[in-house]
Amino acid sequence: MSYSVGQVAGFAGVTVRTLHHYDDIGLLVPSERSHAGHRRYSDADLDRLQQILFYRELGFPLEEVAALLDDPEADARAHLRRQHELLTARIEKLQKMAAAVEHAMEARKMGINLTPEEKFEVFGDFDPDQYEEEVQERWGNTDAYRQSQQRAASYTKEDWQRIQREADELSRRFVALMEAGEPADSEAAMDAAEEHRQGIARNHYDCGHEMHACLGEMYVSDERFTQNIDQAKPGLAVYLRDAIVANAARHSS
Repeated sequence: MSYSVGQVAGFAGVTVRTLHHYDDIGLLVPSERSHAGHRRYSDADLDRLQQILFYRELGFPLEEVAALLDDPEADARAHLRRQHELLTARIEKLQKMAAAVEHAMEARKMGINLTPEEKFEVFGDFDPDQYEEEVQERWGNTDAYRQSQQRAASYTKEDWQRIQREADELSRRFVALMEAGEPADSEAAMDAAEEHRQGIARNHYDCGHEMHACLGEMYVSDERFTQNIDQAKPGLAVYLRDAIVANAARHSS
């Protein structure tokens, strides 16, 4: 059984011109010729073409493909072993690429344009993507959410590190006020709460005192926020909420 150059091109998904080129350089010389001198390919020729296309798919130049296929020390089993090793390496590389793209997609969705390493460097064990679906359900249609997404998408790693430093410094300030026995409705605590509100408005979205008071209530009602805030000092979430509420009342009067 033999096949014309057009048939082989159709089988393999290559052009007739490509097959002519392979013949011209001696990479794939058809085993037969018709009476009219037309190329005819045997089953063995098709097997060799399959090998050629495999190595080409992996990026091997034609010269290396020829050397591999014409290696007298390599039989069909050796080629299969080599191809298995190459495919395994290719799969691992593609899996890493896919993971990187997936992280990039998640970061874009969240609005945080950082690599996984940078996100870990900035946020530590906290994963800012973890609650994205819930955040979208609760606030996805709000102006605050859209504004936050827009700002976050423009921030660099250095921006996030600055924001994190500001948050950590303010947290230490609240802890110091608690340990000094300052009431949550004292001037010092309310001033810290006002700075907290201004930081949100400056870095994330416009946050008025009413919205800030709602956030304060959420810090206490949602145990996930409470646990995270109370890592600095037990009871800090309640103290922060009370200072925020007191500050909101001060500005509404």
